[in-house]
Amino acid sequence: MNSLPDSESVLEVGKANFETEVIRSQQPVLVVFWAPWSGACRAFASVLNEVKSAAAPSVKLVRINADHNPELSLWYGIQSLPTLVCFVEGVVRARIVGTTSKKTILAELESATRNHGALPKLTFP
Repeated sequence: MNSLPDSESVLEVGKANFETEVIRSQQPVLVVFWAPWSGACRAFASVLNEVKSAAAPSVKLVRINADHNPELSLWYGIQSLPTLVCFVEGVVRARIVGTTSKKTILAELESATRNHGALPKLTFP
């Protein structure tokens, strides 16, 4: 396997479309920096799919292959994969390094977007 499962439903972003899809996005964007060789990234895919379902349509989830986009990885200080970066109105509002739970990610998203009004009150099972 060389990509995240369910990859057809997650937009792949790179240098060419980063500004349009992330910086200028009208909605908050959760960017996942990943690499196809990373076992942690592959194992984390199911959690990200759950996050995408829980946060949609309020938050857009996109992914960036760190190997194919070293400039973006360097610019945002990516030193470990996976790394999640939440952008609100083009500004970094939260960062999660490594794998974690759906609950933790949604709590970070809620905190990061609180003043933006993007997410409804999230409840956890």
